[in-house]
Amino acid sequence: MDTLLALREPGSEPGVAVAREHLDQCPQCQQELDRLHQRVARLKALPSLRPSRDRWPETAARLRAERRRRRTRTFSLAGLAAAASVAIVLATGRPSAPSSPLAERTAQELQRVMVRSQALESALSELNPDNGMVDGRTAQMAQELEDRIARVDRALEATELSPQQSDDQDVLKLWRERVGLLDALVDVHVTRASDAGL
Repeated sequence: MDTLLALREPGSEPGVAVAREHLDQCPQCQQELDRLHQRVARLKALPSLRPSRDRWPETAARLRAERRRRRTRTFSLAGLAAAASVAIVLATGRPSAPSSPLAERTAQELQRVMVRSQALESALSELNPDNGMVDGRTAQMAQELEDRIARVDRALEATELSPQQSDDQDVLKLWRERVGLLDALVDVHVTRASDAGL
């Protein structure tokens, strides 16, 4: 078969002349060469395979919708956790006016950080990062940041639900971490991770 295939190509390789001579005299090899030509012709006559319909737009739309639902659920739960933590603070009867200047500054900073967190969440929802295509690195970084935000939210919820009163500094630290992660997530979606340098 290799020799017959080599004979189909023009050229003067050593041994080709002998093989051509043999082919001219051997009816069995001539039949095999004819079958080979027929197979090639049948393969060339086959229609090219194409899908009946392009399914990519449907698949991409479904993926975007799933991401949007997951992100909405994540940020809804985060907002709910933030609202619940404020409600728990009010319900547990913490004094409305802190007793020391340090506690007052901490409470003001905590309020400022919570407002910043809400602003970043709304900015992220307005960005709607699911509208465009994202590369794998951007998607991976965004997922990692969302997972870290979820862990911080669970820690915030645990501190608010714990029977012992949590130190305001610890709560402030968690809220600052949450704002930093949200800020990084917004940056990732704005710069598409290739320019973020993270």
